[in-house]
Amino acid sequence: MSPAQSPSPAVGATVRRAAAGVLVVVSPVGEPGEAVPGRRIVGGLPLLRRIVLAATAAGYDRILVAHADHDAAELLEGTSAIALLPGVAAAPSPHPARVVILPANVVPQAAWLRALMEMPAAAGTLYVDSSLTLVVETEKPAGILAAAARCESAGALVAELRRTFAEDAWLLDPDGRFPLVTSRDVDGAETWLLRSLIKQREGFMSRHVERRISLAVTRRLAAGPITPNAMTILSAAIGLASAPFFLSASPVWQLTGALLLLTHSILDGCDGELARLKFMQSPRGAMLDYWGDNLVHVAVFTCIAIGWSLAVGAAWPLIAGAVSVAATLGSAALMFERTAHDRAPIDGVIDALASRDFVYILLVLSAFGKAPWFLAVTAVGTPIFLLFALWLDGRRGRVR
Repeated sequence: MSPAQSPSPAVGATVRRAAAGVLVVVSPVGEPGEAVPGRRIVGGLPLLRRIVLAATAAGYDRILVAHADHDAAELLEGTSAIALLPGVAAAPSPHPARVVILPANVVPQAAWLRALMEMPAAAGTLYVDSSLTLVVETEKPAGILAAAARCESAGALVAELRRTFAEDAWLLDPDGRFPLVTSRDVDGAETWLLRSLIKQREGFMSRHVERRISLAVTRRLAAGPITPNAMTILSAAIGLASAPFFLSASPVWQLTGALLLLTHSILDGCDGELARLKFMQSPRGAMLDYWGDNLVHVAVFTCIAIGWSLAVGAAWPLIAGAVSVAATLGSAALMFERTAHDRAPIDGVIDALASRDFVYILLVLSAFGKAPWFLAVTAVGTPIFLLFALWLDGRRGRVR
């Protein structure tokens, strides 16, 4: 998120990035009898655990939870969060710090939490947004932590800190968080989270067709035990199962294979969505997903080439298949780091050519038994793509 306006620090105050980031999760202002928001399940995770994992991904040095009871301790098991208790509040950070206070009913995105830690702020000045999230950079964070441990709610804490610090206008776009006012807001928060999972690199059909289906599937899978890697394996298995159907020249068999390939393409989005939604990303998972996807493409190209060769009674279609496979693997090796980690594209043409929307072209051709036509185009297009990527790699250092 980028600041909506420039800060207006008091005379003599300095504007700088804090040396350390401290996140404190506090009780929100709740209705009588309302369930503790931090225990509500949002996107397959208890909200309190989601907040802590998002803060960890955002790079906070310390994550503290005020008024953490036994149930909260169970929710935070395996995380770096620690309880903030009265009498020991000063212990975690005696040094200057950027302190972010977040009510336990606010669903945050990691990028928004990181923006709170990095936004320009006047030292000793309080910034409060409408959700009662607050930011203050101070030379003496112990006093703020003690107040957070002492106050019963975010509202009481804001009121106390307003008596101590000067206040300035909130700087950031609020779109990076979703406050839960009542339990009825959970569905809206999950929809908001799921929409945030769409990657930078999306083809037209992928964004408007496949993502609608994959996000709906991911929403239902999030509450269950299935892991992102399990989804990757299932998706790859369906994709590999599609390949033998292209050995036939029959439109029925080819269309069946193309529909299975489309199913693979849709489910292939679910593993990454699950990983990002539940903070289960890993280098091993990214590699499994990426190379599993490319293995499916290689299997499909190979089977189309063999089927074409059998149909015409000649070996030359195998050359088209070999060229497609070699260029696909070469391009995959060159593009792996940028694609697997969803880095911002440096060239729109490269990004467009790497889109998976090609499956819809294959689907149409297969309905008429013309899958070999797709291979013929691929045998020309993939080497051109590889050469273009290599040219950019040499011109700009590397494609990423």
